[in-house]
Amino acid sequence: MSQSHSIDLTANMFQARLFEWFERHGRRTLPWQQNKTPYRVWISEIMLQQTQVATVIPYYERFMARFPLVEDLAEASQDEVLHLWTGLGYYARARNLHRAAQIVVAEHGGEFPVHSLEAMMALPGVGRSTAGAIISISTGHRAVILDGNVKRVLSRLHAVEGWPGRPAVERTLWQLAEHYTPEARLSDYTQAMMDLGATLCTRGRPSCLLCPFVDVCQAHARGEEKRFPESKPPKTLPERSTQMLLLQDGKGHVLLEQRPPSGIWGGLWCFPQFDDEQALREWLDHNAPTARLEPCWNAFSHTFSHFRLNILPRPALLDTPPVTIEESGRVWYNTLAPASIGLAAPVKSLLERLTLLTTHAEENDR
Repeated sequence: MSQSHSIDLTANMFQARLFEWFERHGRRTLPWQQNKTPYRVWISEIMLQQTQVATVIPYYERFMARFPLVEDLAEASQDEVLHLWTGLGYYARARNLHRAAQIVVAEHGGEFPVHSLEAMMALPGVGRSTAGAIISISTGHRAVILDGNVKRVLSRLHAVEGWPGRPAVERTLWQLAEHYTPEARLSDYTQAMMDLGATLCTRGRPSCLLCPFVDVCQAHARGEEKRFPESKPPKTLPERSTQMLLLQDGKGHVLLEQRPPSGIWGGLWCFPQFDDEQALREWLDHNAPTARLEPCWNAFSHTFSHFRLNILPRPALLDTPPVTIEESGRVWYNTLAPASIGLAAPVKSLLERLTLLTTHAEENDR
């Protein structure tokens, strides 16, 4: 550790303070902390990427109930995996999870290669920190982690300047993480670092006076806790627009299409999308010439990490669906008896609204 980032606390003293705090305040009742197999820990670590614990818990419990073993996940269809993931976002995680399960079964006999950091990192969707967390928590072997919580703790403790996404800053943080990681009690240490960042050294309102390192924290000494870690340099998100066709038949079914396996919403089911009004009407003229366009619903936006999508819902009614619409990659989705398929978040919201409208219409007809 460089002199410029040193604090008046040895690694052993740091670990002792952390363990003492963890014994009193650490979280021990989370679902994935019970029966800590590599498979269970792996599922939790992937779900917890960019997602808070409270949000993950019900998804994790449903997922483990359906796929208690890695073999169960490997044998499942991608549709079912994406269906159980619907609402968690960042759907590439689910696709990678499914593919990694198949690799573990096919190439590792159903056993995760936790003997090797490199072998774990070779699995789709598993980076250096995730691999370290899986190994240390499930086996107790020494492996270093640097997730968002740990980055925040170390950035503040040592007042590390710069955005952690920059290679030079990330290298410094990895050096600090390596310095503090002990040789024993790795499962407790990893969980303690995560808990410290998630419950005390939080992003918006850190509870510094309760922190076991308040006396040596450089950011606190400066009164600059909220400045560290530095935020990603801002940039203006580009905007795109799309029109989503909410095409319903006379029985309350709505047409969905499956997205290509990669890219935005890869493998998920969505409404047919069009760049403009002309493209939508040309599609209707060719595929459903008797469809009646209804008034547009209010437009809304959905933000991805690298652009903002402006969505204009276009409801339409069709008394008798043409046979030609029912092709591979399309399905008439029953809103009152929904199939177990993966749905993009905006599509799920629009389907819920359609379900309410369909239910009300049926009640009025009685």
